Amino acid sequence: MTITEDLQKLLDILPQDLRQILEKHPQRDSLVEVVLDLGRRPEARFPHQAEYLSEIAITQNVIDDCIQRVGSFGGDNRAGIEQTLHRISAIRNRSGKIIGLTCRVGRAVFGTIGMIRDLVETGKSILMLGRPGVGKTTALREIARVLADDLNKRVVIIDTSNEIAGDGDVPHPAIGKARRMQVAHPELQHQVMIEAVENHMPEVIVIDEIGTELEALAARTIAERGVQLVGTAHGNQIENLIKNPTLSDLVGGIQAVTLGDDEARRRGSQKTVLERKAPPTFEIAVEMLERQRWVVHESVAETVDSLLRGHQPSPQVRTVDEEGQVQIKRQLVPLNGRSQTLAKEESFVPARQSNGWRSSGQMQALPLPVTTQPTKLSRHNEFDRLLDESFNYFGGFDDADSKLAGPNGEDLPLHIYPYGVSRSQLEQVVEVLNLPVVLTKDIDSADAILALRSHVKNHAKLRQMAKARQVPIHMIKSSTIPQITRGLRRLLNIDDPEVTDDRELQLFLHSATDDEIDALEEARLAVENIVIPKGQPVELLPRSPQVRKMQHELVEHYRLKSNSFGEEPNRRLRIYPA
Repeated sequence: MTITEDLQKLLDILPQDLRQILEKHPQRDSLVEVVLDLGRRPEARFPHQAEYLSEIAITQNVIDDCIQRVGSFGGDNRAGIEQTLHRISAIRNRSGKIIGLTCRVGRAVFGTIGMIRDLVETGKSILMLGRPGVGKTTALREIARVLADDLNKRVVIIDTSNEIAGDGDVPHPAIGKARRMQVAHPELQHQVMIEAVENHMPEVIVIDEIGTELEALAARTIAERGVQLVGTAHGNQIENLIKNPTLSDLVGGIQAVTLGDDEARRRGSQKTVLERKAPPTFEIAVEMLERQRWVVHESVAETVDSLLRGHQPSPQVRTVDEEGQVQIKRQLVPLNGRSQTLAKEESFVPARQSNGWRSSGQMQALPLPVTTQPTKLSRHNEFDRLLDESFNYFGGFDDADSKLAGPNGEDLPLHIYPYGVSRSQLEQVVEVLNLPVVLTKDIDSADAILALRSHVKNHAKLRQMAKARQVPIHMIKSSTIPQITRGLRRLLNIDDPEVTDDRELQLFLHSATDDEIDALEEARLAVENIVIPKGQPVELLPRSPQVRKMQHELVEHYRLKSNSFGEEPNRRLRIYPA
């Protein structure tokens, strides 16, 4: 990572005594800003601390001398030093006289976007969020250079305060071949944004600090013309933008919708709900929590929809280690008060897909048509509560499980060699159900083989190898989570529980879309509220073949029978009592 800063040019505008102190300071290279306030001691700020540079208070003469060495201040009370990225911001009294200065160091950091370079290359619009000083503008400058120089795109920077490309008419080399349009007055930034698209045919527009409703509308106009947007906005997280009526349009806009009686009853929600109005202006959002720790929302639409439903999103967390390697993790959606972090990208659990734009603030409920008489099912505000309701009587594994012997008396953990079975699904089942199982790639070290029945029938060599090594083969019909769960239970001599374990439901939910979750919820409520307690059969709503398959598998966990009937697209599930 290369850093260029021209720090000496900033120090040259300071009084001589302060300049000499900073030139010899051990943390000179990490200086963030110097603050000069009338009647107070001068202060130098570093990333994790601040210290006074002198015991002598700043006088008006000192401030005036500094102002003379700086360019003129604009309408936003900011000035710069030509051919540098440094920024000097002024504090004025009521009469307009400058009585304080914040001299901020501007650095061009080459390589800072290594964490999100793959996202930049997708051509999707990216919104950077974070507190002041976390490095948003630095990242924006590097993104503009990479897009212009490495990807050969036509990039135009809307530089309101000359902060991205530096002061003066000639832009700083840090932006590469990107072009820069200066903004005469901050309140005209939205006009310059539109002008850039209409006059200069850009492929990418880079904007710093979108802060007004007009700028948010201009950004949407640009995005709808097919131009990639890269910008920053005020706020630390997406939740801040949702709650900000001025900038909420950047993430699609929020509106209150009044539902009809039937629709509200169908959803099990209040009559007034919140929805996302339109597709987000920015498709990707990056929350810059720290300089080396960013949270990436790969789909702003899905994140906003989840938040409006009262669910926590499942974003990526990207960090940089000491060796400069990017580490990508994903925080799974917490269920029942527990959360998990997966460190390998290939082990990621996909985020739930959104079905359209509608979000109600609650999980959408579906009525259950019953073959005998209609039965109204009770609903809760959140799907987690619905799960907790059934978890109260679900059995689970305890510490005694780890003391069970393997199928042939082996010591636990049991080493299993998977053959034809999805390793990622196996890892999910083992992790969520906390089974004493280790997956091995070496058949010689395996205590048992878990294989698909169809593969074993067609693979005589596998049967011969297992027989020669006296390793038992346990077969399952398909590589699905229910089949894998049952196969592992048999291997560990664990009886199937009378009712579904809560962690098994987690396995369903981690890999399910919103439509699939609704369907599973519908089937679970039908079983627990009607089929088991009342002994009545239930017909569910029509679903796609894939979703019906998941419903069948869920019903099997309750040791009940179900079948599909009807013609597509109205084919649906019927659940029978035991």
